Amino acid sequence: GRSSEITTARHDKLTAHLRETGLGALADLGFVGLDDDPDDHHVSITGRKATRNHKLTDAEKEANRLLSRERAAVEHGFANLKTWRIL
Repeated sequence: GRSSEITTARHDKLTAHLRETGLGALADLGFVGLDDDPDDHHVSITGRKATRNHKLTDAEKEANRLLSRERAAVEHGFANLKTWRIL
């Protein structure tokens, strides 16, 4: 549609709904800054972005790889569910 995914997530108060239910979310780099409430525990986990002034450390790169691996497994599962005709 017309708005980006992060804008829609903010409009629909996605992080508040996740907190209410006690769930969390693994998100890609497009969602950095979505869960910016420092008082509560974080419900969305995103990777780290490199900038011109901040190069990623080896540990940050490894954390991004691990997060990407987990997200890929979940996305493959959803893709498999989408092929089922009964759903």
